[in-house]
Amino acid sequence: MCYGFYTIAPIASLYGLFLYLNIVNNNNDYISLTKTNNAPTTATAITAEDYKSKFQFFKLKNCFIAFKEHIGFKESQGRYNEINTLGYLGKYQFGEETLNTLGVTNIDYFLSSPKLQEKIFLKNIKRNKKILADYINQFDGVVLNNIKVTESGILAAAHLAGPGGVKKYLKRRGKVNISDAYGSSVKHYLKQFSGYNTSTI
Repeated sequence: MCYGFYTIAPIASLYGLFLYLNIVNNNNDYISLTKTNNAPTTATAITAEDYKSKFQFFKLKNCFIAFKEHIGFKESQGRYNEINTLGYLGKYQFGEETLNTLGVTNIDYFLSSPKLQEKIFLKNIKRNKKILADYINQFDGVVLNNIKVTESGILAAAHLAGPGGVKKYLKRRGKVNISDAYGSSVKHYLKQFSGYNTSTI
């Protein structure tokens, strides 16, 4: 469950949270949404604590939504219509080849549909978790380069570098540097996204 208020985060992130709850119909996430003109403007979870910013929300390690929104913020600051200088697309910055693999052929529609982007993110995470199952079992809890490897860190790193990049990094026990064109590395993602509860995927 996600404990904490989520009242100061960007509207895009709130919309992602709203869409995620509708997509997976997860009754364990006690979220109420206030909507104006069909756009969610506030989201409040049942809790005794008041988290003051989106970064505190990202610290809710027992919450898959926090993991998902943290990746979205890291990739594009939560902007569904984002296209970066290398042509990566949407809130989660997918490449066209990956989107085609996941069944997306209409890029314009993909960029205009937050609901589709949330579905594709979830589909890709599930796919990567299945591909990397043996590596998760082998390396979860192992310390490499002073970083404790966790399932969520592996899944986040796979979102960055693909399952193949993560396999290469783990096989070499962190002795190879794998990063994207902007300098974000598998090592950094393993650390930044460590310890989230991704057992529900």
